[in-house]
Amino acid sequence: MNALLVVLIASVLGLLILCFIKHKRQPLLSTILSLIVMIAFCLFVIYIGEGHGEASEAEAVKATPIQLEKATLIKIEESVLIDAPHIQQLPELPRGCEVTSLAMLLRSAGVQADKMTLAKEVKKDPTDRTIVNGQIHFGNPHKGFVGNMYTFNEPGFGVYHKPIMELAESYLPGRIVNLSNQSFEELKIPLSDGRPVWVIINSHYKKLDDSFFETWHTADGEIQITMKEHSVLITGYDEHFVYFNDPLNLQTKAPIEDFKQSWVQMGSHALTYSYED
Repeated sequence: MNALLVVLIASVLGLLILCFIKHKRQPLLSTILSLIVMIAFCLFVIYIGEGHGEASEAEAVKATPIQLEKATLIKIEESVLIDAPHIQQLPELPRGCEVTSLAMLLRSAGVQADKMTLAKEVKKDPTDRTIVNGQIHFGNPHKGFVGNMYTFNEPGFGVYHKPIMELAESYLPGRIVNLSNQSFEELKIPLSDGRPVWVIINSHYKKLDDSFFETWHTADGEIQITMKEHSVLITGYDEHFVYFNDPLNLQTKAPIEDFKQSWVQMGSHALTYSYED
């Protein structure tokens, strides 16, 4: 670009001087400067012809294939239904929907994971449930499984995506994809690529009224909790429904808008995996 400016400036100055000399009627100098201007113009034409004047465009063209490749790597399908393994959480794990859905996800990736092993391995928050001045004090599902997973006879709740992701990483190192806090449309990318998605929703598959929630006081502060919390493995979608493997049922479906609102209300937790390179 600097050389181009020099050539252009030299040409313009030469033309200005040439006009001045012609005005003064000095033929020899006029002829010399005419030659200089012609040479400068030829250099300019050669410079452009070699593509120097189009450097930024060339760089853009060079970058475009990479950007397009990423954008079009996976086509978002209008409808998807993945044949993913289904595992029941009952009777062994009354509160084990999250690890059971994780077992389904891992088996879909080719890992023969066992729900009972995952239940033992998932990180726990050992905080006991207490009531102090009418306020509930309990563990934090963002940090580990809260309460007893194996029976309803003791207090318990569940676990959110971070401890599940840590556990999943131990089975698929470097291959777990965290889609939490993304838009629901982002979940369609792996689904269109044949990869199911682990999520947290509620057992009604639709947005809940505020009356379903209660405030817990944890070591990290207050959090809003609903005992309707649930986890499933999304296996597909179409214009009207989301399809999923529910560890409490067989493969089922729910209206897509209701399901999306439930997922967002519960914190937009979502995980999947990437294929091996």
